[in-house]
Amino acid sequence: MSSVSEPLPTVSNPPTSAPAPAARPARILVADDQADVLEALRLLLKRDGYAVVTAQSPAGALATLDSEDVDLVLMDLNYARDTTSGKEGMDLLGRIRAQDAALPVVVMTAWGSVEGAVEAMRGGARDYVQKPWDNTRLLATLRTQLELGRALKRSRRLEEENQHLRRGQGGAPNMVSESRAMQPIRRLIERVAPSNANVLVTGEHGTGKEVVARLLHASSSRADRPFVAVNSGGLSEGVFESELFGHVKGAFTDAKADRIGCFELADGGTLFLDEIGNMPLSQQAKLLRVLQTGELHPVGSSKTRRVDVRVVSATNVDLAKAVAEGRFREDLLYRLNTVELQLPALRERREDIPLLAAHFLAEHGRRYGRPTMRLSPNALEALLAYPWPGNVRELEHAVERALLMAAGDEVTAEDLLLKRSAREGQSRLEEMTLEEVERYLIERALARHEGNVSEAAKGLGLSRSALYRRLQHYGIKGAR
Repeated sequence: MSSVSEPLPTVSNPPTSAPAPAARPARILVADDQADVLEALRLLLKRDGYAVVTAQSPAGALATLDSEDVDLVLMDLNYARDTTSGKEGMDLLGRIRAQDAALPVVVMTAWGSVEGAVEAMRGGARDYVQKPWDNTRLLATLRTQLELGRALKRSRRLEEENQHLRRGQGGAPNMVSESRAMQPIRRLIERVAPSNANVLVTGEHGTGKEVVARLLHASSSRADRPFVAVNSGGLSEGVFESELFGHVKGAFTDAKADRIGCFELADGGTLFLDEIGNMPLSQQAKLLRVLQTGELHPVGSSKTRRVDVRVVSATNVDLAKAVAEGRFREDLLYRLNTVELQLPALRERREDIPLLAAHFLAEHGRRYGRPTMRLSPNALEALLAYPWPGNVRELEHAVERALLMAAGDEVTAEDLLLKRSAREGQSRLEEMTLEEVERYLIERALARHEGNVSEAAKGLGLSRSALYRRLQHYGIKGAR
């Protein structure tokens, strides 16, 4: 086991509580030729917290999809012109798939035709319901497909970010650093990346743990195989095994088709397990079994499947202390940290601040059509004076915001909106307890994102459910 810096402080786990509802309700398009059916579904879905748009024809449904952002389509297979064959519905399904293959579609049929439903699912529908529908079953189906749709979008977003991060020969992600504190990190990555050793990446939120994981993958012999990222600490008990190991059709209620888990998706490549320190003990045992044997059983299956996966995990939790307190399995820790790589906070690599700021300014300048932007001397002075409790992620957000605020081609200190001096910020942080620091950072993130929990969670490097637990723990109000 190798280490490159002193252990970081532990952030204690707050009491677990159920996550609050999403700030933005999912938007569902309901397409059916019968006005009473549309109205009944609109009222049902609205009561369950969804935003609903309706269409009475395939043409109307397509027009809605062209003009509005929709998270799921619930559509009839039969329309007025042809009430039994489902041809219009199948044509509509095909056009929706051609327009957005990732959009979840659930089909309805009043004729109890299993053959028609099977044909629709072969055509790309995610699930089906029969009329008259059972409200509980219908809502459960929609919730499941919306969650799967979100997971697919997250996967695609991560892949887009991966492509965006690739630089230079071989498409390796670019680690922007020249500081002395980062040189041991670079050397260790160079030595470890070509191996198949599992790596544990530790560090405060926002220090770039996923960038390191992607660099390890891109610099390995597995670079042409999948890189799959999953927030392992944010998976509930009910979906953990299905998410990581997959399930077979009929394994549980609403398991309408086989599903491949993250381990099989990453077969031959790298699986990145983020927030590993927040994983409950019961889930740790299941993960350990797969890491020890390289074998897994999808939920509901008796067949053993072998996988060849390199695991890179990340946490901001002191796992040695968690082991001592009985919150983390010691044998799992040994499996995960064949090599341990501890990232320094940005305040420990201040020489990199100008380099990182210039890098982010160039990237976001291209993104927003302002490629000639530059940092003024007083902006650079302000960046160097600020304590950066949110690390590299906070620096990137500050530079992006300043670019949008700047009136000309030069970012000034005023554009950065960094209110406190380094001395004020550092002294205040040093006088706080660990819990006070965590509360302070959460409140700052919420203020930055105007109370939006989803955006604040991203900025803090947390899952939305993990942030909600902390909000309840600290009694923080006003989030949405």
